[in-house]
Amino acid sequence: MNGENIRARFEILILPLMNEAYNLARWLMRNPEDAEDMVQESYLRAYKFFGSFHEGTNPRAWLLRIVRNTCYTALAKSERTRRELPLEEEAHEIPDASPLPPVTLSKEATVEVVRAAIAELDTQFREAIVLRELEGLSYKEISEVTGTPIGTVMSRLSRGRNQLALLLSDRKKADQL
Repeated sequence: MNGENIRARFEILILPLMNEAYNLARWLMRNPEDAEDMVQESYLRAYKFFGSFHEGTNPRAWLLRIVRNTCYTALAKSERTRRELPLEEEAHEIPDASPLPPVTLSKEATVEVVRAAIAELDTQFREAIVLRELEGLSYKEISEVTGTPIGTVMSRLSRGRNQLALLLSDRKKADQL
């Protein structure tokens, strides 16, 4: 296949998936700018290795796996760098224990509460929830993206949903105080 055909096929199959790629990167990186960088790097990698993309392969799962791996690589590098940098002094913040004023939650506020709770989940559970609930991937597609067996995907979804329910329950109780 010549370069023009590869490019045209890439544009048809992979470019339309940019929103899904960004959404996954945003949830994994927890930062819009870092997510944009990860999507850009992922697309460069995807294009570079598009020759290894086989007909019949799920393009969304293929690309999201590249995004996932790119994000995990960056997170691991960031963690190593953070551990290597000595802290001059640890900052100790005293949390404000005063109760929050009563607030009537709008639909938008509720969405923000759920998003904040998802952001608190461990990476593996957050990833599974985002891929299933926000991106609508099947268990099989999540298995392809994460490189884990379907049983593991189901377990992570179950545990992630349970943790999410606990976080939301705790927030609701805190709001009622």
